[in-house]
Amino acid sequence: MSTNNLTWESAITELSRSKKPAQSVLKIQDAGIQTIKDLIWILPLRVKVMPKITSFDQIQIDELFLGHCKVINVGFTPAFGRRGKSKVQLFNATVVVKDMLSDKYLNLKWFNTYPSLKKQLESLKDFVFMGEVQDYRGTMQVVNPKINPIIKGSENYIIEYPTINTVAGRYTKSLIEKIPNYLWDTPLELYPKEIQEELALSPLNESFKTLHGLGSSIEPNIVEAANNRIIYDEFLFDQLKVTARKIKNSKLYGVMIPSKTEYIQDVKSYFPYDLTSDQNKSLDDIIQDFTSGHPMMRMLQGDVGCGKTTVAIIAAMIVIKNGAQVAFMCPTEALALQHAETISSILGDKVKSTLLLGSTKPKEKKKIYSDLEEGKIELLIGTHSLFQDSVNFNKLQLAIIDEQHKFGVEQRQKLVAKGEGAHSLIMTATPIPRTLQLAQFGDLDISTIRTIPSNRKGIQTRIVKENTYEKYLSFIKTRISLKEQVYVVVPAISESETLDLKNVDTHLVTYKNYFPGLKIEALHGQLKSDEKKIILERFSNGDVDILISTSVIEVGINVLNATVMAIYGPERFGLSSLHQLRGRVGRGEKPGFCFLIADKNLSPEGMNRLKVIEKNTDGFIIADADLQNRGEGDLFGVNQSGTVTSRRLSSIVQHIDIFEDVSKKVQEISQTKPELLNPIIDQLIQDTKVSSTI
Repeated sequence: MSTNNLTWESAITELSRSKKPAQSVLKIQDAGIQTIKDLIWILPLRVKVMPKITSFDQIQIDELFLGHCKVINVGFTPAFGRRGKSKVQLFNATVVVKDMLSDKYLNLKWFNTYPSLKKQLESLKDFVFMGEVQDYRGTMQVVNPKINPIIKGSENYIIEYPTINTVAGRYTKSLIEKIPNYLWDTPLELYPKEIQEELALSPLNESFKTLHGLGSSIEPNIVEAANNRIIYDEFLFDQLKVTARKIKNSKLYGVMIPSKTEYIQDVKSYFPYDLTSDQNKSLDDIIQDFTSGHPMMRMLQGDVGCGKTTVAIIAAMIVIKNGAQVAFMCPTEALALQHAETISSILGDKVKSTLLLGSTKPKEKKKIYSDLEEGKIELLIGTHSLFQDSVNFNKLQLAIIDEQHKFGVEQRQKLVAKGEGAHSLIMTATPIPRTLQLAQFGDLDISTIRTIPSNRKGIQTRIVKENTYEKYLSFIKTRISLKEQVYVVVPAISESETLDLKNVDTHLVTYKNYFPGLKIEALHGQLKSDEKKIILERFSNGDVDILISTSVIEVGINVLNATVMAIYGPERFGLSSLHQLRGRVGRGEKPGFCFLIADKNLSPEGMNRLKVIEKNTDGFIIADADLQNRGEGDLFGVNQSGTVTSRRLSSIVQHIDIFEDVSKKVQEISQTKPELLNPIIDQLIQDTKVSSTI
């Protein structure tokens, strides 16, 4: 195929003009860049106006500079401990140069460079260099400048692209430069021309030309307008995909579960307390979903201790009273055990429930699998074991997933798929960024429990710095003297359980020195399940004053007498995890206290992040902060968070005004001119990635 026949969908290999794609092309394709249209989405890191050779008198700090100089002195020193390819010794270089247009001098520096640079510099009497000028202790310098850069007469801009899958940006630049001019003028819109006209949008390809430095200007206002045009298009396409998904899901079969009043009242009577207004409202939402004829996809959100589990148990019992089965999946064995104990204490023999864990013995598992298929088990509680291929239900109609941010999208889907038309109820104290997105896009039903039981005294959170550490230790001593208990959580140093054990053991020794005579024990990943259970039972029974642990206690631990949570290195935890850990205390009638023991070298940005936890107990506020810190995840894929999304420039947080405008316009067109949207929505419905992700 010649370049004259290239289309936006054409393969990248066509641009390389090679029968056998070069290794760099293959690496770019492995990164998901399969077509020329994908290639233009690799936007430059920066586009700068090409400078002209200027006198050193005209230097501006932090600005790109092009100068002509002669070499005065070349100094090379070994970069000790630094070696390059083939273990070649690397060097640091300092070259003093004099301006060819004035009497000014300048330092040029290179770090971790190869010996070949020394030979190159020593062979030059004068040369042209280009780089950004820095002020280092009152002396101007340029670090890692380009020597004799190739400057084409027709080039107006310097364009730098990011490294893609170890392929240098200059190679990507060379590929993009091979895209023929006629293709840059080809429309890029993913929707009919009529929609573009209805929204009065400028051509998308013009915006891409601007961002790639191919437009008439790179003035800040022109670049911002180009960015906003692409951001608008990204939000628009996502809105159309959400619309398509909602239409398809509305046609899916969902099992009808009658919710008789006597069933509901009977189950409510099992609890030794009345439900709060928020709990009753959430239950009404679920009951309505049960009778809609479509699969329920509802998130039950509320802070730790607000009563989400109560609502989930009532929903489960409604399903069970209708002769069907329920799966209750938890991220940890500790949480699964806690739920099993809670359900047993409330329901007793009113339900046939079983616990399935990774540590369950093979013989017991075999019996559970058999009873489950025969319908002898009504409620199956467990961990990741529940969605394994060996687990088959007789009549699964409801999947309850606790701490949903601990599971991947595919794992949740796999469990729900074990029942035809089964409903899903997912619970969380802090919505993950992706879930918050789905809520903002109106694609997930949410029931929120904000009312905390009246007997709760709440939790106070404080950041502990070096100057307040002694006060923190004194406070612990006081609370223990009141017969209360303390959690001390240390961060996981790495993926190595051995190193994590060392971290726990170090703090164990430290605390035993701080508090001689107190009963202090440690909990870590290298302990066997039975050993962990014994330690947790001892702590629960009040036989341990201070429990030092990694974040394995984040969920599933319910010790009412534990009132203090101390978290070391909180900057290493996500905000959601900090919120969950804090929720281990203040669960009874005694107030809870959480201490975030920050590193003394914590940056101002890191400190501000911790202040979000210190000042807020609302899960949605914390999730919103998490959204800004961690990235948004993929609306139409399986990424829970991070920067790899189906959108490249747009952010629901940073560009909320554009998002709201797009949402409003799509709604208007849907109501007044639906025929404009129908063709593309019908096409999107056929895309399983768009329509099946939950």
